[in-house]
Amino acid sequence: MNTETTLSIFLGIGLAASVGFRVFLPLFALSLASYFGVWDLNENWEWIGSLAAVLTLGVATLVEIFAYFIPWIDNLLDSIAVPLAAIAGTAVMVSTVANLDPVVTWSLAIIAGGGTATAIKGAGATSRLASTATTGGLANPLVATVETGTAVVVTAASIFAPILAAVLVCIILVIIFRIYRSLRPRRRI
Repeated sequence: MNTETTLSIFLGIGLAASVGFRVFLPLFALSLASYFGVWDLNENWEWIGSLAAVLTLGVATLVEIFAYFIPWIDNLLDSIAVPLAAIAGTAVMVSTVANLDPVVTWSLAIIAGGGTATAIKGAGATSRLASTATTGGLANPLVATVETGTAVVVTAASIFAPILAAVLVCIILVIIFRIYRSLRPRRRI
């Protein structure tokens, strides 16, 4: 596997993880990166770099970011965003992975892209639901700020330093796993 292929996989995994925090932000960033020639996408996905896609994804990103700052609306969005994250995570992997057999590309996209995005979006939705239940939604803007900030950092790292993005994704997944393990009821023997 060559360096270009490896970097494209890291780019896809980083963007898929970002999709788990904000569905449209990584797609918008990928659209901008393609539009300005920072990253080349697979032939079937070059449309993401069009001006129409940049504008559409930009508006969708702004609407999504601001909607997550409205308590109760954010929980409603999560019910839609969890399955959407799986699809978007898969799509960003497929659009970025270079020089691999289609079977390998799609397997990687579904498992690493869709799986990572879904795991992170599910953890975020659970934390927002817990925040709503314990604070009546007052702490939800803080959760939204952390998620949006993380999405921006991981997305930027994915585009400009894909190896760093892969490391950040590993750290995020370890943190989510540890939180899940600490909250899981213990079985008594």
